[in-house]
Amino acid sequence: ITNARADEPFYKGKRLTLLINFAIGGPADVEGRLFAKYIGRHIAGNPNVVVQNMDGAGGIVGAKYLGALAPKDGTMVGYLTGTGFMYTLDPARFGLDFESYGFVAIQGGATVTYVRTDVPPGLKSATDIVKARGLIAGGLSVDSSKDIRVRLAMDLLGLKYKYVTGYRSSAPARLAFERGEINVFAESTPSYRSIVIPDLIEKGRAIPLWYDSGDQSRPSPQMAGLSILPFPELYRKVKGAPPSGPLWDNYRAVNTIDGAMLRMICFPLDTPKAARDALAAAVVALNGDKDHAAESMRTIGFVPDWQASPDVQQDVRSVLSMPAGVRSFLNNYIKAANK
Repeated sequence: ITNARADEPFYKGKRLTLLINFAIGGPADVEGRLFAKYIGRHIAGNPNVVVQNMDGAGGIVGAKYLGALAPKDGTMVGYLTGTGFMYTLDPARFGLDFESYGFVAIQGGATVTYVRTDVPPGLKSATDIVKARGLIAGGLSVDSSKDIRVRLAMDLLGLKYKYVTGYRSSAPARLAFERGEINVFAESTPSYRSIVIPDLIEKGRAIPLWYDSGDQSRPSPQMAGLSILPFPELYRKVKGAPPSGPLWDNYRAVNTIDGAMLRMICFPLDTPKAARDALAAAVVALNGDKDHAAESMRTIGFVPDWQASPDVQQDVRSVLSMPAGVRSFLNNYIKAANK
């Protein structure tokens, strides 16, 4: 047993495990491993940073493990995706006070919905989706924000479709898409840019339909260089008027949460403040890391921009507030999908 000196960095001689709550090969994993590769150089004490994937239940398994069973000594931190929405949708089901986790940084996100081009009668542009027959939308979990947004958007467009969910991550869902078991799917920008574009879009096997992001009144920086319309603009192009009504109101509510904090970096409750402070300082430094930025552009097509201010804990709590009417609507919407 050694006693650390008071003036030594908290992480000197330690290992830091980055817990990713989705499986290997999905967008959360792609971006998370890029984060893990560079964050260690900015943490005082230069700990060895390793990745552990823990998927299941739309990311809830890993998120709950972090809060209930993970070590609280600063040696494990969560790189969580979609957890804010899942918790807000049903706090009692989550079983833990997610708002009490030790939040270090948050990042908004964008998600692209795409479709196979061989869907009858054959699709050449996004607006052709209203002519499509035999649509089968695939997803990860009936209550995940991505699944709900895809369904809400398709319902707003008045499309007839079958819904198949339960894929453990984007990688197996993408394989199902390639085999034709599903023909509509959505992915966040890391895997869309690095996998979907070269493997499906450029080979003419799929076309993008629309993208979702938090603030759809202005272009998402994650979509730079891509000729894809945000959903409300595609809707207006198809219908001749902007979207409106209960489906649209609830679609926007889901977008507000995921768009503000699709990715979250957080520790379990009661993790030492020194660990949180060390990682927060490292995230700020990572935002200015030119090597990280260059590899991000090469691999995922954009540079992640983390919000790591001293107010991040309060920012999370303010976003994790869903009106009761929205929660009731969405829970009934989920139940209807299960029938």
